[in-house]
Amino acid sequence: MNKAILMGRLTRDPELRYTSNNTPVCSFTLAVDRRFARQGEERQADFIPIVAWSKLAEFCGKFFQKGRQVAIVGRIQTRTWDDSEGKRHYVTEVIAEEAYFADSRRGETSPARQEGFEEADQKGEDSDGFYPIEDDDELPF
Repeated sequence: MNKAILMGRLTRDPELRYTSNNTPVCSFTLAVDRRFARQGEERQADFIPIVAWSKLAEFCGKFFQKGRQVAIVGRIQTRTWDDSEGKRHYVTEVIAEEAYFADSRRGETSPARQEGFEEADQKGEDSDGFYPIEDDDELPF
């Protein structure tokens, strides 16, 4: 099974490009903190290259920004290529299959609000995403 789950901060704004057949591809780097640091040591991070394709690429390119904490679910892929001088290059990257915001930016307009989606409170939901139940003595069971 090849499944990678990462949470970290974007080191730069994502780069959205299009292939020759107009397929969106977005690449960015995620700084993922290592879980443990010895006492007195500086915290370390790994810098993981991420690639997203199609609609997920457009989402990442539109809403992700440098410094934002995100969670990525995907698979690890390695590939090689030869440059014009005949030198072989190797790269290991994560191909994103899912992407999520992992922090909240209070005071900023959310991407959902920018796109015209209603907030939970406007639809009659409470803050946990549940709808209020009206008191009714008749139960369906």
